[in-house]
Amino acid sequence: MDYRGRERRIADELRKHDAALLVTHLPNVRYLCGFTGSAGVLLIGDGKSSFFTDGRYREQARAEVHGAKVIIPKGAILDAAARAVVDSKIRFLGVEADHLSFAAESKVARAVRPRTRMRPTQGLVETRRIIKEAAEIDRIRAAVQLGSSLFETAVAAIHPGVPEQAVAAELEYAARKAGADGMSFETIVAAGARSALPHGRATGQHIPRRGFVVLDFGVILAGYCSDMTRTVHVGRPTAQAREMYDAVRDAQLAAIEAVRPGRQVAEVDQAARSVLERARLARYFTHSTGHGVGLEIHEPPRIAGGQKDLIQPGMVITIEPGVYVPGFGGVRIEDMVVVTEKSCQVLTPTTKEFLTV
Repeated sequence: MDYRGRERRIADELRKHDAALLVTHLPNVRYLCGFTGSAGVLLIGDGKSSFFTDGRYREQARAEVHGAKVIIPKGAILDAAARAVVDSKIRFLGVEADHLSFAAESKVARAVRPRTRMRPTQGLVETRRIIKEAAEIDRIRAAVQLGSSLFETAVAAIHPGVPEQAVAAELEYAARKAGADGMSFETIVAAGARSALPHGRATGQHIPRRGFVVLDFGVILAGYCSDMTRTVHVGRPTAQAREMYDAVRDAQLAAIEAVRPGRQVAEVDQAARSVLERARLARYFTHSTGHGVGLEIHEPPRIAGGQKDLIQPGMVITIEPGVYVPGFGGVRIEDMVVVTEKSCQVLTPTTKEFLTV
């Protein structure tokens, strides 16, 4: 990973404004310097970078942190970072407004006055994370492969009368055995009428004898997330069920086909909705078509109507249209794709054929 290059590019931008940046959001800290622990802040500016953490992470920080001086203060790490700002000639200090609490921001502001003025920033690091480096794509690809390998385990656990939580437990145990750092998010197993809940996390409800089961899960591997959804059917499907599944699959394939560099992300969203409109199911598609994935499970860009971001090579996004009919059930199909120079490559290898268990 090009940690030093990432820090340098941020520092070069800050230097133009006689400013420094206090990075407190841990995924951004990891992106910029490599630290994977749960307590640390990174101060970039004044021609150098300093990383502050506590004694628990002394050895870990020295092994992981790139391009920044590791400092283990006696007191609170945020206080130490503020003192470092005071000791410097920094005129403006940027803080991550989306991630630093009002109380913490106010405390830092009081500490650095009057020499330094605070400036809220939004997405300064996140916008750089949108385009993945080759090494990041390799890690994401590996996470997707591991996650996809769990699908058969999940399907084998699905039987009428089995609790949704038992299916999730089998899947998550298999993920850990296969080497996952953890799950990207709380596993969704939603069966029968509950499959009409877009975020129907696994409960103690038993799988019915007939109906859809939505499986939405992902793993973290070497810090990077995967995300996939497949929907299977228990028992003999009705004509309505087959038609609904086919419409969602067609919508998902149309959206993937629409992923091209230079297009607005809203065009991808519309490609999926147009298919569902023709099937008279668009009103049951109640969320966006996708999102970016990387160090976090939800990253920019958001693949939705009204969004003007342009698709660019190196983006890694999900394509996940769904249809959710209250009282009947729901279907969602989700792949991760990486944008290439001319189109995109689907990373998720799992079949999208209608599966009955």
